[in-house]
Amino acid sequence: MAGLENTRPEDLYFERSREDVLSLLPTGYKKTLDVGCGAGGTASWLRAHGATTLHGIELVAEPAEQARQVMDHVWQGAVEEQLANVEGPYDAVLCLDVLEHLTDPYAVLASLREVTKPGGHLLVSLPNARNLKLAFDLVFRGTFGYTDYGHRDWTHLRWFTRKDASAAIEKAGFTVLKTSMPPSIQPLRAKVRSVPIVAELTNVQWYYVAQAR
Repeated sequence: MAGLENTRPEDLYFERSREDVLSLLPTGYKKTLDVGCGAGGTASWLRAHGATTLHGIELVAEPAEQARQVMDHVWQGAVEEQLANVEGPYDAVLCLDVLEHLTDPYAVLASLREVTKPGGHLLVSLPNARNLKLAFDLVFRGTFGYTDYGHRDWTHLRWFTRKDASAAIEKAGFTVLKTSMPPSIQPLRAKVRSVPIVAELTNVQWYYVAQAR
């Protein structure tokens, strides 16, 4: 799985392992919280790279039950409600393709800071609202162009540019250490996107690595 642009309807959404973004995590984390953990697809990679305690939050009941087979504890329900039950502090918190689905992602980011130990890390992935295809559809086609999956999934309630998302993460009490994009499966596209402004306008998703202050 390498980012939203490469998703397909047949992808096992709740079972994705997300090695493409997990590999950005600094080493040394032990206790980890995966917000929106799905069926626990990240568990195997995280344990193989040093995590000893894995907790998750998942909205949907069936994948949450599956995640309980591979994680130490999983809270099932809306993240806004379940964060009150979470027992931190955590060395690492994952929030992958979650914030765009929430009515108040800013409050959730602040709550995530409360359960992240000082110096701990937050890993976030979000769709890029600055993508030119979105702008083209708005200006020339007169439609936002929601779809059933991918960049403009109809369940996305909030939209962020790279700058806006970084500001939101910083305001919550983290310092953004790095932003990056998913590795492209097309070599020519990867070469073109090495130009920063091209990346800003053509990339469909950003990854953020932040550290709790």
